[in-house]
Amino acid sequence: MKRLILPVLLSTLLVACGGTGGTQQGGAAVDDRSATTGVATVNASDVSGAGIAALTDPNNILSKRSVYFDFDQFVIRSEFQSQLQAHAGFLAQNPQMRMLVQGNADERGSREYNLALGQKRAEAVKQALVLMGARETQVESVSLGEEKPRCLERTESCYAENRRGDMLYSGEF
Repeated sequence: MKRLILPVLLSTLLVACGGTGGTQQGGAAVDDRSATTGVATVNASDVSGAGIAALTDPNNILSKRSVYFDFDQFVIRSEFQSQLQAHAGFLAQNPQMRMLVQGNADERGSREYNLALGQKRAEAVKQALVLMGARETQVESVSLGEEKPRCLERTESCYAENRRGDMLYSGEF
């Protein structure tokens, strides 16, 4: 079963990473979002030596710990590539650090389906981090299904908050 799932995840990830050209120009590795979000753009190489403080600094991309997914999907959207690249760079430069990726789903769907979807989302984040330079032994993935909602309202915007992969570092899990 693993021999079938891994190639599918990798090919899905590669397709997602390829994108359609959208807003990125010239193959830039990091999106510049400082004008729209007020958060300074940080290159992964700038973050690697930043230390643990960077993980909680709201002005640092490493403080962004959630990757959001579309309904019934586990493909990583292009808008999260720079965030994942920064986390992968941080893990690569800090081999003692470990990460737990928790996959989540909204309440729609059966409990079993949501557990499976949450696992696929967590695995997608893990594989992206590994492909970007983190060591596989540093990252663990687990599904929480619909058990850890961030929002409890029954609205599309609330469901969107619950469809995510959360990245926790050593000491946070």
